[in-house]
Amino acid sequence: MNRKTLTAACLALTLGLSGSPAMAQPKVDALIDAVDAQVLTWRRHLHQNAELSYQEEKTAAYVAQALRAMPGIEVQTGIAKTGIKAVLKGGKPGPVIALRADMDALPVEERNDLPFRSQAKALWQGKETGVMHACGHDTHVAMLLGAAQVLSSMRAQLAGTIVFLFQPAEEWGAMGSPSGAFAMMAAGVMDNPKVEAVFAQHITSGFPAGSIALQRGAVLASGDGFQISVKGAGGHGGMPWQAKDPIVTAAQIVTNMQSIVSRQTNLSEGAVVVSVGQIAGGNRNNIIPESVTLGGTIRTLHEPTRQLVHESIVRMAQKTAEASGLTADVKIIQAYPVLRNDPALTASVLPSLERAAGKGMVREAPSGMGAEDFGAFSGAAPSVMWFLNASPHADKAGAPNHSPLFTIDEKALKTGVKAMVDVSLGYLSAKRGS
Repeated sequence: MNRKTLTAACLALTLGLSGSPAMAQPKVDALIDAVDAQVLTWRRHLHQNAELSYQEEKTAAYVAQALRAMPGIEVQTGIAKTGIKAVLKGGKPGPVIALRADMDALPVEERNDLPFRSQAKALWQGKETGVMHACGHDTHVAMLLGAAQVLSSMRAQLAGTIVFLFQPAEEWGAMGSPSGAFAMMAAGVMDNPKVEAVFAQHITSGFPAGSIALQRGAVLASGDGFQISVKGAGGHGGMPWQAKDPIVTAAQIVTNMQSIVSRQTNLSEGAVVVSVGQIAGGNRNNIIPESVTLGGTIRTLHEPTRQLVHESIVRMAQKTAEASGLTADVKIIQAYPVLRNDPALTASVLPSLERAAGKGMVREAPSGMGAEDFGAFSGAAPSVMWFLNASPHADKAGAPNHSPLFTIDEKALKTGVKAMVDVSLGYLSAKRGS
């Protein structure tokens, strides 16, 4: 398949799967146009009042208030601490689907000059820091609220039920406790009613704005962490033979671990990354410390490879330390599995996404080495995540996600609302006609 544009043949093949929306497309588009200004208001408020993972109390209250104003939507709060589950039952029987948005921000000081620039502060690892929606979760929430309002207004025509999931703590990562998606799954959000398909979108500053990118199969990498404590014996820097130097051994471990990627993994099964991001040890230049700690991240696109890398890091660290008469304690922190789009479900949503973005604006994207906990929901139902490009520039991509300069073209938000609505209507319509 052409890696840049999904082929007409593929689209033609899937047209029969998606059916037609339950309401005439011009009327749906008019409803989306009508909610556009409100989506911008929601987004700007959320951006200016960003909150960290599992601290989204004000965000959740704001979202719940907006949802309760929408006819036909039942709202449950306090799920997984700050999460929300809202249920819209259509006027006709049909399948149950879920749409998900994440709510948390990052400990990043915003450097954009915007009238709604984030002024939020919070404690992070014991220090006060700026808080910013540097990954665009404010837009995810605003777009899902927009879709909820549109679908609420046409609930009598809906042949099925739509569950809206507003999730905390996607950015929680390898912090030693479950992230928001896993916590919401443990709370049973995919049951009562039982969800049979779940969808999400993620905004980027990719080019061109308003285009959509997606991939069948592996979309984003697993995201795990590791912590290694190398323990030796301290001593005088001028007499290293009287010590067991953990700094030298830690450096050897960092170097040796690079061969895990180059010599122990089958890269034809997908990319692999092992990166050390933290090294800490010692407090004076002429003292050999007793211990050194290392921390890093592991990314893979293949679950068996993921397990192989975990085992290799433990073995490499322990044996390297043992060779020099030291010890290494290794902790692997499993966080996010490989995020995979269900191939058949991905094919079925392509026509809906092309309706939302426009002809030629849906593109196949390569797998990425970022990580996302949306894959937690796929254990209960087939899932698809697509990426909404929203570069603020006319001719190039903008600053990447997680940058203090991350910003987007807000005009792309209408495409995101439309994508959520059209995918929902297309799925419900196809199931009704099958």
